[in-house]
Amino acid sequence: MSMTSTLPMQLVRGRSASSQWFWTGPVDSVAYDEAGMRAALRRLEQPVFVVEIQGRVGITNQGGLQAASASAGGACLAEGQPVNPQQLGDVAFNRFYGTQYAYTSGAMAQGISSAELVIALGKAGMLGSFGAAGMVPPRLEAVIQKVQAALPHGPYAFNLIHSPHEEAMERNAVELYLRHAVTTVEASAFLDLTPSIVWYRTAGLSQAADGSVLIGNRVIAKLSRTEVAQKFMHPAPVAILNELVQQGKISTQQAALAQRVPMADDVTVEADSGGHTDNRPLVCLVPTMLALRDELQARHQFIHPVRVGAGGGISTPAAVFAAYMMGAAYVVTGTVNQACMEAGASEHTRKLLAQAGMADVMMAPSADMFEMGVKVQVLKKGTLFPLRAQKLYELYSKYESIDAIPADEREKVEKQVFRRNLEDIWQDTVKFFQERDPEQIVRATQNPKRKMALIFRWYLGLSSKWSNSGEAGREMDYQIWCGPAIGPFNDWTRGTYLAEYQNRKVVDVAFHLLTGAAYLWRLQGLKLQGVQYPAAWEQYRPSASLV
Repeated sequence: MSMTSTLPMQLVRGRSASSQWFWTGPVDSVAYDEAGMRAALRRLEQPVFVVEIQGRVGITNQGGLQAASASAGGACLAEGQPVNPQQLGDVAFNRFYGTQYAYTSGAMAQGISSAELVIALGKAGMLGSFGAAGMVPPRLEAVIQKVQAALPHGPYAFNLIHSPHEEAMERNAVELYLRHAVTTVEASAFLDLTPSIVWYRTAGLSQAADGSVLIGNRVIAKLSRTEVAQKFMHPAPVAILNELVQQGKISTQQAALAQRVPMADDVTVEADSGGHTDNRPLVCLVPTMLALRDELQARHQFIHPVRVGAGGGISTPAAVFAAYMMGAAYVVTGTVNQACMEAGASEHTRKLLAQAGMADVMMAPSADMFEMGVKVQVLKKGTLFPLRAQKLYELYSKYESIDAIPADEREKVEKQVFRRNLEDIWQDTVKFFQERDPEQIVRATQNPKRKMALIFRWYLGLSSKWSNSGEAGREMDYQIWCGPAIGPFNDWTRGTYLAEYQNRKVVDVAFHLLTGAAYLWRLQGLKLQGVQYPAAWEQYRPSASLV
């Protein structure tokens, strides 16, 4: 049955004229033209009815349903209730964190996920995670105070990144979070549980009058491996708890309470993303993690089961919708936020991101886990950083010290990469770690290969800071963490006001992603009732700002 003579929109299954329920309402509210029908579908705050009146099929937001009668306006072929983006995801997530939307922004190191970004999202009822990785304690403490002043009741989170070669950085961050009552952390890049993350989690536990466990310090673990997920979905290890009790960091009661709750309240499944990533597909990771969660929940019977969220590749309404449909309790965006004006990135970096496609990314050596061969995903278009960083790792792998590098190779990296003598770089490195972690210098002076690693990490560490600050003359050395999601995001916004990076605001982008996902939810509901419509109708485009 054709809905109009010109539109390829049909009812292939659904209510028939003999249905006991009919639509009644103002017949002049029914739209039969394409523009009118699409407008009715996008009024998400109103119900929608697909109706047939005198052989014509149209769409309206008005009226209602009643039993068949002579006064009925026409047959109701399909219907949809109002859809609010606040309905997407797990309502328990919103209750737990005090948010209005099951939508978060993941942390991007060195303040790319800036205080301004976190505050903007928090005021809009969304959870933002500050990019604390790489920050020295005084600077981090200042940001904590700024965010807490702007969001005294939240919601906000701070990142706690695993630092296997700089344990002091991880420990110092936890000390600051406990001192300033930061009640939510996003734990990322963890390969195993450490005393620091267990300390943070357990130090916030207390017992209610009814004997239940009160969770004061909430943990969102961002990961992509089941072996790591298991550690966060289990209670804290007894050995670490005993060690913390002996050190006087937690009480014996807190150690006992820790055995009744999982290490994390939420686990963010991180698929192919910017920064640290295993480049794994979201459609494989989410079902796997949900199954693991269910298995461990059946074993432990936690009062509040671990929720599973989805991150990595979330940059379009279709991706947001797909994540929720797979069972994600919440979604996490990253790369798209770095392209927004509130991000702690330079104008040059935002310009490059606005021009990038899905294939304009590659893996490069990581600064924080350089010696382990760990890589991060970065933008390759408009910068030579990935190639230069890879060259440094090849030299590190091949030689045992700076002095062992052939003279011609050393000269190349000094001129093309560092632009300075490596001995001068070492002196800068010593000054840097004297403030950050003096033990690193002690270890390096006793191990020539370790010294070489720290010198090479000088470049890897500063390259991201150059990108953030817009260091003039170093544009080709910018390290820009970026996932392939930037391509679909730019494709989706092309031809709209969001194509211009100056118009990209983190809350506006979030609202469009959520609204678009809600719109797709409505269309799929109608499709399940048998409504068939042009494929182009599934394209939600951001036509105007929502803030």
